[in-house]
Amino acid sequence: MPKVLIADFFRIFERYKQMKLKSMSQKKYAVIGGGSWATALVKMLCENCSEVGWYMRNEAAIEHLLTEYHNPNYLSSVEFDIEKLNVSANINEVVSNADVVIFAIPSAFVGKEMGSLTVSLKDKIIFSAIKGIVPESNMIVGEHFHKYYDIPFENIGVITGPCHAEEVALERLSYLTIASASEENATLVANALSSWYIKCKISDDVVGTEYAAMLKNIYAIAAGIAHGLGYGDNFQSVLMSNGIREMKRFIKKQHKMKRNINNSAYLGDLLVTGYSVFSRNRMFGNMIGKGYTVKSAQMEMSMIAEGYYATNCAHKLNLSSKKVARTPIIDAVYAILYEDKNPKKIFNKLTDKLD
Repeated sequence: MPKVLIADFFRIFERYKQMKLKSMSQKKYAVIGGGSWATALVKMLCENCSEVGWYMRNEAAIEHLLTEYHNPNYLSSVEFDIEKLNVSANINEVVSNADVVIFAIPSAFVGKEMGSLTVSLKDKIIFSAIKGIVPESNMIVGEHFHKYYDIPFENIGVITGPCHAEEVALERLSYLTIASASEENATLVANALSSWYIKCKISDDVVGTEYAAMLKNIYAIAAGIAHGLGYGDNFQSVLMSNGIREMKRFIKKQHKMKRNINNSAYLGDLLVTGYSVFSRNRMFGNMIGKGYTVKSAQMEMSMIAEGYYATNCAHKLNLSSKKVARTPIIDAVYAILYEDKNPKKIFNKLTDKLD
């Protein structure tokens, strides 16, 4: 091909890319949820978007946000430009005005929140920032949306860490993994969330990253229980090392594909959730290790520990598989949380199963 034609080709291709990016940036975004992670996602979107839809079911929180410019219940240090927000307690209003809808509600409440949704999701791009399994279907969120709301898999994606909402609020450098079967949709959302303090990587492992986001909360509870029982850093390192290998075995049984389990979406997210002082799942486990009952620990916390629900789902999902994965850590946490077994005795047995 003559040089002049090659130059013309690349010029046309570059113009096409710029037009594509411009059209992508004109998409309207909405976040469903009023918690800390939802608040962090809205903050990220506001860095790049002139308008962001935000569904919060707490009307008092909405009123406070519109007058005081911050969410009174979560990440209250984040001040919003109200001119950019379209906040409503009507989920249908928010969803109908959006092209891309990001769900960031506890997995245990998905059924309840979706029960009031009458607007079709079929023509929307749906991303889940939910770190758990939907109890009603025992499915990860993407599979649940595909089966019950007829959303094509290519229009479904996942937003995972390693990233804590609290550090987003502080604008500390953080990383996200944006997974979708559609590279275009993954890039679309990655561009919308990226900023000087948020770096995004895209992935095509939608199922694996979503399972990893669910499982790491269980291992964080295990890490918290160990800390509450008085185990030190040496044991914690062995626990996390075994945790990532257990995660690999579990995910492989559910969805076999080539993946590097040491990537940030898997190992990185596990480490930050297992070790961070911001981890609610580690906090929950720590209380259990110190002698709290499950109910009293839940009442003490102001936020949902997703790992509690994930433990039950993961345990049952594994047992129902044709080939059961070896999951001593998940089994130990399940015995403590759901069979009321003594944490000290269960962890004494667990220590002999780790290497």
